[in-house]
Amino acid sequence: MPKLRGEAFWRETLRSAHYVVAPMVDQSELAWRLLSRRHGAQLCYTPMLHAQVFLRDANYRRENLYGEACPEDRPLIVQFCANDPEVFVQAALLAQDYCDAIDLNLGCPQMIAKRGHYGAFLQEEWDLLQRMILLANEKLSVPITCKIRVFPEIDKTVKYAQMLEKAGCQLLTVHGRTKEQKGPLAGVASWEHIQAVRKAVSIPVFANGNIQCLSDVEECIRKTGVHGVMSAEGNLHNPALFEGRNPLVWEMAEEYLEIVQKYPCPLSYVRAHLFKLWHHTLQVYQQLREELAKVKTLEGIVDVNRELKLRCQEEIANQKEGEKPKEGLPFFHWICQPYIRPGPKERCKENGASGTEKGVRGKRALEEEEDGNAELLSKNKQKKKLRNPNKTFDPSLKPKYAKCDQCGNPKGNKCVFNMCRGCCKKRAFKETADCPGHGLLFKTKYEKSLSWQNSQRVIQNPEISQRGAVAVGETAALEEAGDS
Repeated sequence: MPKLRGEAFWRETLRSAHYVVAPMVDQSELAWRLLSRRHGAQLCYTPMLHAQVFLRDANYRRENLYGEACPEDRPLIVQFCANDPEVFVQAALLAQDYCDAIDLNLGCPQMIAKRGHYGAFLQEEWDLLQRMILLANEKLSVPITCKIRVFPEIDKTVKYAQMLEKAGCQLLTVHGRTKEQKGPLAGVASWEHIQAVRKAVSIPVFANGNIQCLSDVEECIRKTGVHGVMSAEGNLHNPALFEGRNPLVWEMAEEYLEIVQKYPCPLSYVRAHLFKLWHHTLQVYQQLREELAKVKTLEGIVDVNRELKLRCQEEIANQKEGEKPKEGLPFFHWICQPYIRPGPKERCKENGASGTEKGVRGKRALEEEEDGNAELLSKNKQKKKLRNPNKTFDPSLKPKYAKCDQCGNPKGNKCVFNMCRGCCKKRAFKETADCPGHGLLFKTKYEKSLSWQNSQRVIQNPEISQRGAVAVGETAALEEAGDS
């Protein structure tokens, strides 16, 4: 049976899905997908998987896709990040029997994607993307789809989308932000860009960005004409978003924890989900926030969740008539609701900064140099600071190292060649030389070896030693005669 394409693929295989749960790293695992499907989601994506790791690591395949079969978890699209056509296709071939389509991630804007050279950092390499999609479209038995971010220019975004369609992409998800729009600088997604892409291509289009409730979904479809709408953060804070409901947080949390009992996942995933669901409540009960961060077992997480529920129920029991939500929230903190990311100015105020660009930091602060202010350090560096209060992360205070003459790495302080150990070892070996500074004694060992070999010859052939002794005696006699 030939694979379906374009509109037919969306209509028949994806069952005309309008409500879509986004691929989220370590957050759209099976248990969360099942919870979302129970509450209105019609299509889900796996977390982003690394094609190269998926190809070489059987455990990674089993943990992320080959686990217990679940008929409820369809339709399903598996998303990969990759930058090599062969690796991408080989990984996709291993996944195609477990899903309805393979998605190529061209939208991740994080620093890890820049370092790994994938996601949104491939959006300028059109020749490479064409080869990847053409090969996938030719080899796979399921359709190939793409998730992209936009360029600042609408025209370039449209040409980008048309190029992907021509290469063989059968469905396109457009996140209406550029790769620079992330964290506190995310801003508003451009539905204008999405609408332009929808009009310019003949394949189905999903929109992503600015989705916090069901009315946003309906408005996005009406304004852009897309086939469906994808939600990430909105879904994490309210899994019932596509139902148009704002349930009590503990209802969603308890249901999710029940699913996790049946379909286990790493504890870090579970903890991260509860941090999102209880986000507003954990601002009120900071001690329970710390307990949730430290707990080491699923049972411990269940206990913290139960305690949060009891605290909220006590608040409800003591609530005064006509009391309104605090902190400008649309609902009380124990109700599932959207989280509005603070912009740069708000983030600076939260951190106690002055409001300058220097105060702006993303989740990891990897892209900028950090000063010693603990409030602006990443969580990992804050932990290091706790272990060693004297530690500094200010680049200007770091010791300056002399560079190796050969490669530029720090050289050994006592190296006779002014090199790093690697370069020094190569040169010392080549020249049969010593470098006491690096503990390399090629010359000394060679001389000892020769000496040992000579001694072995003498032991094995006593005649040699006797002749040597006679020769030494004759030489001495001649020297005496010369002196007389």
